[in-house]
Parts: sequence; structure tokens; C-alpha cells
Amino acid sequence: MSEIFKGIDTIKYEGPQSKNPLSFKFYDAEKLVMGKPMKDYLPFAMAWWHNLGAAGTDMFGRDTADKSFGAEKGTMAHAKAKVDAGFEFMQKLGIEYFCFHDVDLVPEADDINETNKRLDEITDYILEKMNASGIKCLWGTANMFSNPRFMNGAGSTNSADVYCFAAAQIKKALELTVKLGGKGYVFWGGREGYETLLNTDVKFEQENIARLMHMAVDYGRKIGFTGDFYIEPKPKEPMKHQYDFDAATAIGFLRQYGLDKDFKMNIEANHATLAGHTFQHELRVSAINGMLGSIDANQGDYLLGWDTDEFPFDVYEATMCMYEVLKAGGLTGGFNFDAKSRRPSNTYEDMFESYILGMDTFALGLIKAAEIIEDGRIDGFVAQKYSSFNDGIGAKIVAGEATLEELADYAHNLKNTTEPCSGKQERLQGILNSILFK
Repeated sequence: MSEIFKGIDTIKYEGPQSKNPLSFKFYDAEKLVMGKPMKDYLPFAMAWWHNLGAAGTDMFGRDTADKSFGAEKGTMAHAKAKVDAGFEFMQKLGIEYFCFHDVDLVPEADDINETNKRLDEITDYILEKMNASGIKCLWGTANMFSNPRFMNGAGSTNSADVYCFAAAQIKKALELTVKLGGKGYVFWGGREGYETLLNTDVKFEQENIARLMHMAVDYGRKIGFTGDFYIEPKPKEPMKHQYDFDAATAIGFLRQYGLDKDFKMNIEANHATLAGHTFQHELRVSAINGMLGSIDANQGDYLLGWDTDEFPFDVYEATMCMYEVLKAGGLTGGFNFDAKSRRPSNTYEDMFESYILGMDTFALGLIKAAEIIEDGRIDGFVAQKYSSFNDGIGAKIVAGEATLEELADYAHNLKNTTEPCSGKQERLQGILNSILFK
């Protein structure tokens, strides 16, 4: 196999002072952070679909980047060329994981049986590359939103035939995930929602989605899949109303239908902002419910109302993300760069610089989040803020030993001037800035 990314050597850590664009400024894989190597906190993964497939096409124009990798698109030769390119790319960047949709790997045939044969062939080839390189699969999933058959959804479709197609794709994608040793399996409900209630039975659609997920769990466990299933919340686009709107909605759905023991959240930064939340909010809600599983590392543009999937560069956001991850004890999954280079960034060099940007951003976020925790002032303030619940009547409330009558009697003896302590938001934001920019 000839080298695809000629002239680009293995990317090395050179430190913040380096002016070399093809070097890491903050990501030092073996650097110890709170007693562990940086790479242990940041299991980065390459997104097969964006990195090897997205070529700059948007609703106003065709491809600007050449992602043929020397082969004719739409052929199995091109599918193999993408494998060659992907593994060379990951090895040069020191990335240890990848993620995939089924139709990212091969061109979809008119006959699902032929598609499955192609998937068997390409995953045999991927497995050879994995064994030779030590690179692993983070998670797999099925694309049940691109094909026109899914225009009314997959699990939420009105067609029993389409529902069976969805089941067949999930079955095969689960088999491939197990074959490649994937740690997780993701449900991204790209079209699981509705445009208008005039033609929609919401209860029926949600129940059918849950039935499909239960079948997937049962089959996955039957064939030896021991990892987590994930829901990736997204509020809109392409559907106006999507059933997995945000983490809280998805968690409620899982609990309502008895899926919460097998599923966790795969949180995407750009989806959080589309839902009107911060990335940190979605991570916190997932973590406190015991469902923080994996992360799609990207960011959106606050001026645009759609999923722009930009490579993360906001260190403030990355720091607060890593603060949540550290406080939660880490992830069962990893950090998948569900991000694409901008349309005018159309060279192979741009592909590498995009990933360097994302990896450096999260590495710096990790360093700063660790400093926040080690500094202790923010955590100390939060603990002090709720200290009235540590003893006395507060402790009885927390222990579930107080009655409403008892609390009312207690309140009758208080002065009307009783006030809670100051939230000190500005002080805490100042502390955060002093740690970020020292």
C-alpha cells in the first residue's frame, strides 16, 4: 500500500511555543494529569463519515475536497481506499479509536443482501488493519436517515416494511460492532420525530421506537455485545420535533420504557446548543443520572440555527466539559470528533490541522479542568453553599426524616429576614478566568 498523505509525518507534541502547524501544542499523550496519562482521559476517535467522506458539499454547492483517495467513488475499491486512508491518518495522529455508520463503510446496494456482503468484505479488511495497528473501534451505528425509505423515520415510521428494514440494518450493524470489538452502539434518531401533529400518532411512534430498541438490546446481548447502548440527543434538524430532544428527554424516555439499564447518553456539543442548553448542562444532566457514556466532540456556530459540526476550538467550553468528565469519574466511551473541516479547508493538510485543533483544545481543557479541581475554590464554594443541609433541620430533610408539619413549625420560629447566602457568580467566574489565563 502506497502512502496517501505524502509529506505529512507522524504528528508530535512540540509544546505551546511551537509555530509548526503540524504539531501538537497541548496534547502530550503521556503527560500525567492528576496521576494518569493524558491519553487515558482522552480516548479520541475518528469519525469515519466526516473525515473520510465529507467533501465540503452543502445545500448551495458540490464537493470542494477530494476524498477519493485515488479510487473511483461508489466502488468497493474506494471503500478499501478509505480504510487505507483512515488507518494511515489515525496512526500519524496517534488516534486509537474510530466510529462508523454502516453505509460509511461501503456504497449501499439496491439489495440489502448485497450491501451486507460488501460490509462483510470491508470489515474483514478493517479487522486486518486493526490487528496490525492496535487501533480499536469505539462504537458503531446504522444510518437510518439518508435513504429515502426513512423519510418518515425508522423506528417511528408508518410503514411496517420500513420498520423491518431498520431492524435488518441494526442487526447487521450490531454484528459488525461485535466483530470489530466496539465498546458501544449508538442510536442517533436522525428522523425519529415529526413535522406536524396533524398526521402523527406520537404515542404509537415512541412505543415502536422503544420496541425496536428492546429488540436491539436482546439481540446484542445474545451475540455477545457487552458494551453500552447510547442515545445521541438532538432537538431538531432534519425533523422539526425530534423525540430525543435533549438528555433529560432521552433519559425520561429510557426510564419510561425500561431501557435505562442498558443505555447511556452520547452527548454532542452542537446538539446541546441547538436544544438551547450549554454543552456542560447536557453533560451534567447525564452524569447525575448515571448515564454519561460518550461524547461527540465538536461545536456549533451560535449565529446559525443548524448543525455545523465545527472542530472544537473554544477552550472555555472544553474546560467545562472536562470538568464534568473528571467529576463524573470519566467516560465508558470516548471523544469522537463528529466534526468536519470547513468547506474552504479542502486539503489533506487541513484534515490533519482540524484534528490537531480539536485534540489540542480538549487537551488544554483537561489541563485547566484539573487545575480547577486541584485549586478547590469553586468546589469548596458549592459545598459551602449547601452546608445548611449538613446538620440540624437540613440534615433531617436530606435524610427523609422530616415532615411538612415539622418544617412549618420550624419556619414559624424564624425571622422574616432569613435569606440564603450569596451565589457569588461573579467571584467564581473571576476564579475561572484566573485559572484559564494565568
